[in-house]
Amino acid sequence: MLWVLSLGWGKSNCDHFKDAGVICSGVRLVGGSRCSGRLEILHDQMWMSVCAAAFDQQDAEVVCRELDCGAPVQVLGAAAFGKGDAQMWKHEIQCRGNESQIHLCPTSLSVKSNCSQEQNIGLLCADIINVRLVGGHSHCAGRVEVLHRGQWGTVCDIGWDLADAAVVCRELDCGEPVDALGDAHFGPGSGPVWIKNAMCTGSESTLKKCGSVPSIYHGNCLDKNVQVICSDARLVGGSRCSGRLEILHDQTWMSVCAAAFDQQDAEVVCRELDCGAPVQVLGAVAFSKGDTQMWTQEIQCRGNESQIHLCPTSPSHENSCSHNSHVGLACAD
Repeated sequence: MLWVLSLGWGKSNCDHFKDAGVICSGVRLVGGSRCSGRLEILHDQMWMSVCAAAFDQQDAEVVCRELDCGAPVQVLGAAAFGKGDAQMWKHEIQCRGNESQIHLCPTSLSVKSNCSQEQNIGLLCADIINVRLVGGHSHCAGRVEVLHRGQWGTVCDIGWDLADAAVVCRELDCGEPVDALGDAHFGPGSGPVWIKNAMCTGSESTLKKCGSVPSIYHGNCLDKNVQVICSDARLVGGSRCSGRLEILHDQTWMSVCAAAFDQQDAEVVCRELDCGAPVQVLGAVAFSKGDTQMWTQEIQCRGNESQIHLCPTSPSHENSCSHNSHVGLACAD
């Protein structure tokens, strides 16, 4: 939730280029989840149930789009989500299916006059992934794009930090944020800039649950959109593309034993961190030894995997791994 401190009525530093705007929905799903429930439409400041005879697949597509859900999965009868006590909307909705909101669809008087609470409509929409990373070597690195009202757009980097990045990485099941980049590292975005100044605490399960300043402009932020690298591997003590290798295991960062790591493994790590090819696999003296636990299992990458956690592992035959035998890695930036 966004809280704004008011200076009092008539007192502000705003001009009319900063006038507030709001987009509200005249449709809701009740009795289920965000993307499923009994369909109700707002008419003359009153929520009304919709008669099943007045609703079809094209109408369902518009409702699901307006609620920022995926495609309609199933149109259901009244028994699915309870009949409710709202009045019945008996007009026939005649959407083409490409409208952004249900109130933009034409209506006509329904030929069905016997609609009752037993005949209201329920709807199940797909609850889709609403964020993606584009332009990197895997789905866990790239330019942040957000799906809103059926259209992919970008996120402005104003106010963006690692707490915001952590939410994106969590939503995509991509480990921890390793870096938040600017300067169109993964290429410039296109389409609308949907979010300006995201305000995540870092604990949210999805980016859309974070507070933010909505933005619906196309101009001055397209070359400043958010770019994120999420990874289960990181390089510590050097630069973004060089350092002591640590791997995330059971929510704990662990150093990697040199005896359990080879050139193919290095290629995967460098690719995952969106660095160049591995330049050198180094010993412990190259970077500080740190105080993390030691990962002693042998990593057996083929070298073409996009992420290190996709590589098979096996118990290492080396029992002598200590902080003096961890591996460091230099990738070409």
